[in-house]
Amino acid sequence: MTADEKARLREQFRIARRERAERDRSVTFDLLLASPEIRSAKTIASYISYGTEPSTEEINRTFLNSGINLVLPRISTTGIQWVSWDGNQENLTLAGRILEPVGPEFNDLGSIDVVIVPALHIDSDGYRLGKGGGYYDRALPAMSGWKVGLIFSGELTDEILPRERHDVPLAAAATPDGVVRF
Repeated sequence: MTADEKARLREQFRIARRERAERDRSVTFDLLLASPEIRSAKTIASYISYGTEPSTEEINRTFLNSGINLVLPRISTTGIQWVSWDGNQENLTLAGRILEPVGPEFNDLGSIDVVIVPALHIDSDGYRLGKGGGYYDRALPAMSGWKVGLIFSGELTDEILPRERHDVPLAAAATPDGVVRF
């Protein structure tokens, strides 16, 4: 039942996000960038957004310009591998619709201070509804850093999202309007 609920909600949220993304394409996440967790971080795991996701271009550039070690996800047969990225577009390859970094795997997951996580919606307990692949739910338990979901305004809900045993709550959600800690 929960998997069916999640699939139904994903479709509903994707439709709403398409409309939101058209309107809010150029939003910034200044309050996230000013948070103490980001300002004190030495290594941050982020991702390269695509499609209707809130853009990570500005925040990733800010991390790199601040001297932060930026690691990005690469999907493998075993799940997510993290790879350091220097901002050079030539060090990215297209895997389906997603840009992924090339290079050796970053194995020091304990040194990652912040994990920026994609989400379609996040509830008031910090549980997120992602795209459905489960990659982040499998990767997040091995990461001790501050986990924050990146969403548009209006994608944080008081309604409890359906969850399964493997779902991992986030510590915070970031919208263009602010950062909500759970």
